[in-house]
Amino acid sequence: MKVLVTGGAGYIGSHVVRQLAKAGHDIVVFDNLSTGYRWAVTAGELVVGDLANEDEIDQVFASHQFEAVLHFAANIVVPESVTNPLKYYSNNTRNTLNLLKAVDKYKVPYMVFSSTAAVYGMPEQTVLTEDLPLAPINPYGASKMMSERMIMDLAAASGLNYVVLRYFNVAGANPDGLLGQATPEATHLIKVACECATGQRDGMSIFGTDYDTSDGTCVRDYIHVEDLASAHVMALDYMAGGGESKVMNCGYGRGFTVREVIDVVRKLSGVDFPVTETGRRAGDPGALMADNALIKKTLGWQPVYDNLETIVGTALAWEAIWQKKKDAVGQH
Repeated sequence: MKVLVTGGAGYIGSHVVRQLAKAGHDIVVFDNLSTGYRWAVTAGELVVGDLANEDEIDQVFASHQFEAVLHFAANIVVPESVTNPLKYYSNNTRNTLNLLKAVDKYKVPYMVFSSTAAVYGMPEQTVLTEDLPLAPINPYGASKMMSERMIMDLAAASGLNYVVLRYFNVAGANPDGLLGQATPEATHLIKVACECATGQRDGMSIFGTDYDTSDGTCVRDYIHVEDLASAHVMALDYMAGGGESKVMNCGYGRGFTVREVIDVVRKLSGVDFPVTETGRRAGDPGALMADNALIKKTLGWQPVYDNLETIVGTALAWEAIWQKKKDAVGQH
């Protein structure tokens, strides 16, 4: 297919672009490079543009006959969304609306949307199914929930088919060392711990040690970025084969505590970096894991990297590569 990938120069988008190319798709990446990198676009054409600019969007759609759009471009830092909510409603919700106007105008038949488990908020369950009520507790989750709703409403009023993938905690890097998470000032646990292990940070904090979990720290479902990327490629195949629109969780269905993650990073790196224990962050549920029965049944998706040591090992290897690479390539 001829595919447009918004945010394809970013962490997850770049891994998806590489897999799309291997599957034979013809790719155009649309990215403003605010958090993405030119070097991360390993296939297709890069168009530097902004979803806030409807003329730029229209221009790229008019120049190509897209059969599918994969939409990753968004801001994703939960604490920042609380302190700067309008940034998230602008860059996530409004920009999705701008993109959907072009999808509708040019009658693009298929769309895959990058959503998040944050749309569920703080449910009582620890293993989450797709039919739970949506009750986000921060502007990031709310901005994604609104985007989901706009996609669904447009699909109901037109010929658009969609797959919405609700990600759990994405981590790791391409095992060949070609791509990885290069986001500055990242807040994801595995990334932060690996930066500590490689001397890029002096230490890190554990937020909350009194949760009702095996060791008192939060439990999360960590999914390797390559397994997540494969779900997007399979979602396109599914829709092209006549599959109906679906919302699906993307996680492994099991979790690890913060302490367990830190222990694995220390073990694999051989570095006993400093860790400070502090109080809970507002809005952090004790445990969140994906019920992934639907994505396995619908797409035939089977994880390949479902192992915490594998995830951490690829993340650590990437940090060593990235420390050398960033001096050579610059920020963008």
